[in-house]
Amino acid sequence: MRILTVSVCLIALLLPAAAHCEAQDWQSTLRDVSASVTGNKASPAGLSQADTSGGLKDALAVGAERAIKGLSGSGGFFDDKDVRIPLPGKMRKMESTLRMLGQGKAVDEFLQTVNRAAEQAVPKAAPIVGDAIRNMSFADAKAVLSGPDDAATDYFRGKTSGALTKAMLPIVSSATAKTGVTRAYKQMIDKAGPAAAMLGDDLDVDEYVTEKTLDGLFFKLAEEEKSIRHNPAARSTELLKKVFGS
Repeated sequence: MRILTVSVCLIALLLPAAAHCEAQDWQSTLRDVSASVTGNKASPAGLSQADTSGGLKDALAVGAERAIKGLSGSGGFFDDKDVRIPLPGKMRKMESTLRMLGQGKAVDEFLQTVNRAAEQAVPKAAPIVGDAIRNMSFADAKAVLSGPDDAATDYFRGKTSGALTKAMLPIVSSATAKTGVTRAYKQMIDKAGPAAAMLGDDLDVDEYVTEKTLDGLFFKLAEEEKSIRHNPAARSTELLKKVFGS
């Protein structure tokens, strides 16, 4: 019993440290990208190709770090109405009915669990984000820089959605399996009674949560991009100040 107690205590001590290390890992990945582009010397004669490309890459790296940091924290999804993952479409229409049928607790647990799964999965975006930023060409950067407020985010979505889905799906699947989310979803449909036919039972919950996780990430990236473009206080490096202030 003493050995078990000691083991449990060690696990309790090590788990926060492991989570901290993982957070440092993904942040380091994006900061390395930012450092590699901000190391370029600014051209005194105006914006050089290196400035233009580097400034856009820096904006993406900084914006991605801020977005992932916010989303991966406790309540990063659930406590933010803009990205909170709701019940799936058809089920959402029946939420009030389910609560009337006494399934309020099951609904709340389902919502909490899928949003926690998203928080766990979103840091996996960092290395894919980093690769996409590094591989951006000057032509791409120039076009994005002169585009609308979310041009970089749209570019990024097109380049990384497939890889991000592949990377995040296993994390989401693991999180939902541990908490029985899929089973809970089936039970909610059963409790809906005759209305179940309207809901259908062919939803892949893991795919749904993964899709919504990416939607939340891109939404926050777009917010960060807009802020860097329009708010001087959001430009945290000299290159950002030069490129977006010109």
